[in-house]
Amino acid sequence: MNIKMEEFTKYEHARIVGARALQISMGAPMLIKISDDDLKKMGYNPVEIAKLEFKQGLIPISVKRPFPGAMKKDTSAKPFDQTKLE
Repeated sequence: MNIKMEEFTKYEHARIVGARALQISMGAPMLIKISDDDLKKMGYNPVEIAKLEFKQGLIPISVKRPFPGAMKKDTSAKPFDQTKLE
């Protein structure tokens, strides 16, 4: 089951972006290349950086949704493509 970004609930979106922003604020490397000027415009805000990463589908975080019958399904924001980092 593949779920697109538009199909995430607002709570899942907030959780994914918030978790990634926390990682960035703790020193994790950014998954997108941003110029210094753009970083200054954003005020070096980790939430804004995480939002950009989410829009580009670079965040390797999955969501577990419970289904009836005790089944669970793991879904990712998008298939993580390592080549986008290069």
